[in-house]
Amino acid sequence: MKYKVLILLLVTPFLCLHAQKRDGNKYLKPSIHKKRVTLIISGKERHYYSLSAKDTTVVFLHGNGIMKVMTRPRLKPGVDSKVKYEILFSVDGGPWQKQKFKGVPRAANATFKNGKLGVPGQRNDFQIELTRGYHSVALLLAKKEPKVEARFKFLTKKPKKRDWIEFLPSPPLNHVELVAREEIVDYYRFSKQKPLKVTLNGPTLLRVFTRIENHYNMKGRIHYRIQVKRDGKTVNTFRLSSVRSEITYYKSDKTLVPGKAREFVIDVPKGRHTYEIYPLDKSSVLGRLLIPKNAVSLEK
Repeated sequence: MKYKVLILLLVTPFLCLHAQKRDGNKYLKPSIHKKRVTLIISGKERHYYSLSAKDTTVVFLHGNGIMKVMTRPRLKPGVDSKVKYEILFSVDGGPWQKQKFKGVPRAANATFKNGKLGVPGQRNDFQIELTRGYHSVALLLAKKEPKVEARFKFLTKKPKKRDWIEFLPSPPLNHVELVAREEIVDYYRFSKQKPLKVTLNGPTLLRVFTRIENHYNMKGRIHYRIQVKRDGKTVNTFRLSSVRSEITYYKSDKTLVPGKAREFVIDVPKGRHTYEIYPLDKSSVLGRLLIPKNAVSLEK
């Protein structure tokens, strides 16, 4: 079931991230399957979101940091037995991972605002570390029962300072020169038929910038997905959203307007690997690749 749900997730149109700040932290709202439940905790209202074993909950966010997932199971009124539950989660379309909780009792200081929902269990948290760039986090329950509510908080961390250098795709692709703040920046036009392809030795990082291409009469926000294959196997699907850039333009083509750059970072594991990066929704996209300047044992 979870694999069927993942396929549905990947074809669902991108919805924007919603966030609100409290006490210096960023609380996130799901953009897909966002059924909200209100709890009273120590006399204060807190909004949680119901997780499902059928419908994937998806949270979109941007930045380097830690996403904290706070969960509470629902217990039946008048029952003192403890419960166990499992949550599946996937980051950027990657493999599903599992978080287990067991022996969870009812909460001493929490109730549902709607008493018909039952009794909240004790809160259990887990964390997801995220690198710089755009991310989507998908969550599912492994089983239908018990029902589980979740709340999401993101703690931004300053990315580790690195010097990055350009890394050229191989074989070469159609070269495009963009002008940003009076400097020429090299991009490469890639597609599913002609993906960005690189071979390098890990462990290292591969930083990817993408820009959609707009005609002058195009307006509004455009959503698109970029798929990443490592050694022929799909490892990530990044869901991105962009608008026309206000400061960047083509050096020699006046009929197109580049979109604002959207970045993501690929964590390259130890060993020699070949990556293929291509768009799923657009015929072509502009891309640029960077690697850490101090990376060693890198090969094209």
